[in-house]
Amino acid sequence: MIVVMSHKATEEELQAAIQVMEQGGVKVMVSRGTENTVLGAEGNAAKVDKEKISLLPGVEKVMAVSEPYKMANRKYHPENTLIDVGGVPLGGERIGVIAGPCSVESASQIEAVAAAVKASGACALRGGAYKPRTSPYSFQGLARDGIQLLQHAREMTGMPIVTEIMSTDNIEMFEMCVDVIQVGARNMQNFDLLKQLGKTTKPILLKRGLSSTIEEWLMSAEYIMASGNPNVILCERGIRTFETYTRNTLDLSAVLAVKELSHLPVVVDPSHACGKAWMVERMSMAAVAAGADGLIIEVHNDPQNALCDGTQSLTPEAFDGLMNKLRPLAQCVGRSI
Repeated sequence: MIVVMSHKATEEELQAAIQVMEQGGVKVMVSRGTENTVLGAEGNAAKVDKEKISLLPGVEKVMAVSEPYKMANRKYHPENTLIDVGGVPLGGERIGVIAGPCSVESASQIEAVAAAVKASGACALRGGAYKPRTSPYSFQGLARDGIQLLQHAREMTGMPIVTEIMSTDNIEMFEMCVDVIQVGARNMQNFDLLKQLGKTTKPILLKRGLSSTIEEWLMSAEYIMASGNPNVILCERGIRTFETYTRNTLDLSAVLAVKELSHLPVVVDPSHACGKAWMVERMSMAAVAAGADGLIIEVHNDPQNALCDGTQSLTPEAFDGLMNKLRPLAQCVGRSI
């Protein structure tokens, strides 16, 4: 249940509505916007006296919420949530581009890529230190050494770093060392991990699971938010379908759907979605046209010799060309990069 207060409602009227809701045994979430204040009932609202609330001074309307996700729901939070990434508030007018290699391989590699993507206009550096791989024999990442190399690249360029967490064992280190914590597709429904990340203060980049519905994706965001961290960025990275030509199937309709259902920012990962570097440019442009709040793109200075995902990685030169094409396109849809 959601109670929308009039923009003219006083603080006393607001507190009176909260009191009646709490008498029904629910916890009340307060979302203050520029136009209205919205009160969300967390818990079983069956015993809340809806008629009594609707008659209170300052109450504009009372609505039932059928969706199981509450805190991530746009009905509860009508205005877009803005989450700062490198000085770019994702969810606002500017589209943020996060770029970097799939895996951190060496100091020279990550430093070269970081300098290049910053010069091209990226707002944050991505790079995998812990890598979830299908084969146990594939490169698994440099772990703590990779985190240290990312930190050094941050010191060198001033760019915030985004990297994937694999285990609750590393949460304390990530809280101290990383600017944006990424949850990969395979961990989207690792609920113990999500609940623990809800206790952190860092933005969480939550990738959509390989075969997850939009509602399941939003429910995973709800786990993080319900545990105390409202700073969730959703990432569409392609889903598994019957098609085998591309690595996954990029679901750009999900961008529109999620922007309708939720107030959280949505970014698109065309690199993992397609698995082919030559597709990344056009799919990035399509994502911007679809209303994505950001992009996360794999860039490697030597893709042919990359330890993982070289076939989907852009060279720094190709990434610079992409950014030059995205800027005028963003203007066409009333945004900037």
